Amino acid sequence: MKYIASLDQGTTSTRFIIFNRQGQMVASAQREHRQIFPQPGWVEHDAEEIYMNTKLVVAEAMIPAGIKPSEIEAVGITNQRETTVVWNRHTGKPYHNALVWQDMRTEKMVQELTALHGADGLRAKTGLPFATYFSALKLKWLLENVPGLADDARRGDALFGTMDTWLIWKLTGAHKTDVTNASRTQLMNLHTLQWDAEILTMLDIPAAMLPEIVSSSETYGVIEKENFSGISITGCLGDQQAALVGQTCFETGMAKNTYGTGCFMLMNTGTEAIPSKHGLLTTVGYKLGDAPVHYALEGSIAVAGSLVQWLRDNLGMIKTSAEVESLAATVPDNGDVYFVPAFSGLFTPYWRTDARGIIAGLTGFANRGHIARAVLEATAYQTLDVLKAMEADSGISLKALNVDGGMVVNNLLMQFQADMVRVPVQRPAVNETTALGAAYAAGLAIGYWNGLDDLRQNHQVSKVWEPSMDQSLTEKYYGGWKKAVERSMGWA
Repeated sequence: MKYIASLDQGTTSTRFIIFNRQGQMVASAQREHRQIFPQPGWVEHDAEEIYMNTKLVVAEAMIPAGIKPSEIEAVGITNQRETTVVWNRHTGKPYHNALVWQDMRTEKMVQELTALHGADGLRAKTGLPFATYFSALKLKWLLENVPGLADDARRGDALFGTMDTWLIWKLTGAHKTDVTNASRTQLMNLHTLQWDAEILTMLDIPAAMLPEIVSSSETYGVIEKENFSGISITGCLGDQQAALVGQTCFETGMAKNTYGTGCFMLMNTGTEAIPSKHGLLTTVGYKLGDAPVHYALEGSIAVAGSLVQWLRDNLGMIKTSAEVESLAATVPDNGDVYFVPAFSGLFTPYWRTDARGIIAGLTGFANRGHIARAVLEATAYQTLDVLKAMEADSGISLKALNVDGGMVVNNLLMQFQADMVRVPVQRPAVNETTALGAAYAAGLAIGYWNGLDDLRQNHQVSKVWEPSMDQSLTEKYYGGWKKAVERSMGWA
């Protein structure tokens, strides 16, 4: 047997998953890494710890399964996007902890740039508004605040990358990123698929520190390290774009929603980059080798599964994340309680850095069950916010919503989601669609799969939730959510 492997470097953990030709998992291993919070609103990761975990999970997946490196045809990488790391090209050591996509330390920069250029000053080129979310301002902060870094960057001694670039460089020595990750930095021009010189000048970022931008499906380099020496990395996609590919959303108008730490909905808009007028992001969906680039509209929600973890770790209301469903099921409805999880401000479609998390509608009647239910429903309401913006921008009415990620095992949430969006919600047989998408990109590059039809044949739906709630009740719940969102704004 020959396999394709996927290195999935996520916000909370790193996983190595091995797939067969049918797109089925045959082995996997996972390790969590520390979440570092130096100040309120600041979030960091130790890039060296993530690299060490990467080496460990490879061995932990392959050895118990009895799979040899010679049986792995290629590796694809998928990663948390926007998270920013800088390191020295000679020593390989990071200058600072990685700044995570959720990190908000660049808020003042966002305000200053918005005052100078307007919130959408770079949207025509990059598809993105000014926000703390993207890599460009994180990199600018590092250049301005880490002693010696700016000088090293100008000399070409300091390198920048998102987590895909960091791992590719550590494993192969190649300094590369793919178009999907580059499109999330706010430094790449969506239309040329190259770094934009005007933006680099405006933000005072030296071009010498940036990686080469290549397609999502081609040879990046050969791994010369540790347990997988001799295996080529031949695919790379940012995590949400990887899920789009893993769900085989190759036709214009197909959409998927991934329920992870955050929640991310992408709609394939074909070979046209559609500018958003409703608070969405225009992004690269994928570019598979020499084939034309495909774009997507994206709605980004900062807090989804991490709200369940917060309920577990910060409030101690549940012992495991899975318990939230049974606790929420102890009540028939939300008791008019709404939870707006604006821990990092509000992303799509509001883009309000001044919003903060609130629980609204509390009375003496409310109990733990109502709060648990409000926690789950928050993700469904935020998804509906995004879907409404997506349909307004694209003119396409969704026929079904493809879902994946850790939260889709929660039947209560998925049924409520179907009731809110009022279209069938479909879960695939292989839930690890992010890792699968990266594997698909890697396998296509070397002919392991012959083309997109091979991937479509692999795609099976395991469960469908049909909308069943009366529409007037749907509208009542959503009206309460919109009221709660208004209350969360203007706090900071």
